[in-house]
Amino acid sequence: MTYIHNSTLPQELVEQIAEQGFDYLPELLRIMINAAMQVERQKYLGVGPYERSPKRKDYANGYKPKTVKTRIGEVTFDVPQVREGDFYPEALEKGLRSERALTLSLAEMYV
Repeated sequence: MTYIHNSTLPQELVEQIAEQGFDYLPELLRIMINAAMQVERQKYLGVGPYERSPKRKDYANGYKPKTVKTRIGEVTFDVPQVREGDFYPEALEKGLRSERALTLSLAEMYV
């Protein structure tokens, strides 16, 4: 029987997971949440990166670090910012720096 490789993860990421195992979980969590927050900001703005459209709500304005304490260690996320709007990613709750908020958000994103 032949094995069919159908992973959608980048090869470098798969290699890091294979090498480090569970020690790579904090970094993997950081990568996944950061990617989800970027997609959420794009949806909020109404346009993709470098796109111009009259439907644009606001402008991207970099990232701000936020450290959250989890059971797998402290993880520092890059929270996307916008210039003038009231955007804050659902993956993280304002003010909370514990795993409870992150766990609830991940469950909501899954559903």
